[in-house]
Amino acid sequence: MKPAVFIDRDGTINVDTGYIGDPAGLALYPGAGEAIARFNRAGYLVVIISNQSGLGRGLFTEADLHAVTQRLYELLAKDGARVDANYYAPYHAEAADPRYLERPEWRKPEPGMIFHAATEHRINMKKSLLIGDRQNDIIARKRAKLRTAMVLTGEGAFEYEKIKETEQEPDFVFNDLLAAARCFCPEATPGTLF
Repeated sequence: MKPAVFIDRDGTINVDTGYIGDPAGLALYPGAGEAIARFNRAGYLVVIISNQSGLGRGLFTEADLHAVTQRLYELLAKDGARVDANYYAPYHAEAADPRYLERPEWRKPEPGMIFHAATEHRINMKKSLLIGDRQNDIIARKRAKLRTAMVLTGEGAFEYEKIKETEQEPDFVFNDLLAAARCFCPEATPGTLF
């Protein structure tokens, strides 16, 4: 069983500009590719877990979302980075398409995506980590019993002010994804995450 780094997408890997349905609107944060490549080299599965209610709300199509995902992979590959698995929750209570109606256990802060990935990829949860920029990410980790790093990109700085000194406090706080990767994988060699 391998450990994994569960990473939120919008606001953590790429700039969160709202509901991203156009690949041309996707921009990585500086160092995001290098960060993911460090986790790759250190032997950890990189798993994206992302709420994508824009699909359920009808703001973009499944084909649009796949095109954005493909563009994300292309941008990361420029730094030698890869994503091992990608899970998203398109659900929304007012979705017109019944396929996208509320599925609460799947959307963060519920840990459904995390548990599904753990089963599908035989992940060692005790050695895994979740990184995100929102309170929902931090709550999801608590429910999944994962260590959590919060980044101050995206909504991170604002969200951290709301949750610091509460029971939802993250285990670690970093300026960005690259700072987190440098801390956990300083030499980017196997076994350096914890």
